[in-house]
Amino acid sequence: MGTLEACTDADNNAKPHAAYAFDQTMDYGTPEPDMTTPSSPLTVDVAIIGAGPAGLFAAFECGMLKLSCVLIDALDEIGGQCAALYPEKPIYDIPAHPAIEGGALIEALDRQIAPFDVPRLLGRRVESLEGTRGAFRLGTTRGDVIHAHAVIIAAGAGAFGPNRPPLEGLEAFERTGGVQYFVRRRADFADRDVLIAGGGDSAVDWALSLRDIARSVRLVHRRDRFRAAPESLRQLDEAVACGQIEKIIGYQLHGLHGTDGQLRGVDLATMDNSIRHVACDHLLPFFGLATDLGPIAQWGLDTIRGTIPVTPSTCESSQPGIFAVGDVATYPGKLKLILQGFTEGAMAAHAIHPIVHPDTALHFEYSTSKGVPAA
Repeated sequence: MGTLEACTDADNNAKPHAAYAFDQTMDYGTPEPDMTTPSSPLTVDVAIIGAGPAGLFAAFECGMLKLSCVLIDALDEIGGQCAALYPEKPIYDIPAHPAIEGGALIEALDRQIAPFDVPRLLGRRVESLEGTRGAFRLGTTRGDVIHAHAVIIAAGAGAFGPNRPPLEGLEAFERTGGVQYFVRRRADFADRDVLIAGGGDSAVDWALSLRDIARSVRLVHRRDRFRAAPESLRQLDEAVACGQIEKIIGYQLHGLHGTDGQLRGVDLATMDNSIRHVACDHLLPFFGLATDLGPIAQWGLDTIRGTIPVTPSTCESSQPGIFAVGDVATYPGKLKLILQGFTEGAMAAHAIHPIVHPDTALHFEYSTSKGVPAA
């Protein structure tokens, strides 16, 4: 659960982080606007592409080394997948936090970088990246121009969007919230009848999470084998045994019923086309996410299956001066954990310091000794 990937459905091999882009054809609510749009062109020491957990902590490490930076993200809010998709989902492997919700983690990381006044270019993505180590020029979809000595890519697996079920009239129910692919507020499902479709971590986790707030929770899957964490499956069996969740096995989504975008029920079908109707107010299909590195793949970097190989000790990519951290970075022994992304952000910042200050030796100091430079 503490990995960035734990937020995706295990039925899909793609394991994205939301920091780089978002499916613009969907309405995921109204995010807070970008309140810190600097004038362009902007000159900084480090341009950080992606404002998820790894990108935010990289900004903190840059600040501790007195490196100026800017955060750029296609989302209209910081936090990537943790904030945009699963703000109320607990994460269990963040050091010193036995459990912390995704949204709370992002709020804490935001407070941590507050002393450095890091500008944010939100609601746009980086379309172009040109130049060489020490002199890069980045351009965004909103026409921003950023000059930077180095670049940190903290973009997860790139752009993502839900894998939608092929159902007639789906768009009308998406617009009203009858069909949703992500849970942002559990309270939205209070006293509602909820049908969840899928067999991975997301489907099982949200069935367990909503059972104590929804009027009813049904979980439909095409086979009686779920690819979720063993402890989650144990809890699911207990919840089914005591009537908190109903499992519907051997069925797939077949049709939607309702008027004016208000969902009233879903038809389910077996392989031999036997139909069962289920009354519900909300359908939550968790069939994984489709991902794409987008323009990043055109920047001349070596890539392996949608990831960027880096030198483990520095997180530098095949292009000098361009670094990658978090889920988008890969190397032998890589663990796709948020805490590993934090470590990579620190290593990248330290490797960038001699690029920005080639004549200044960096003497490592503990934060307990040096404090926060901008405080």
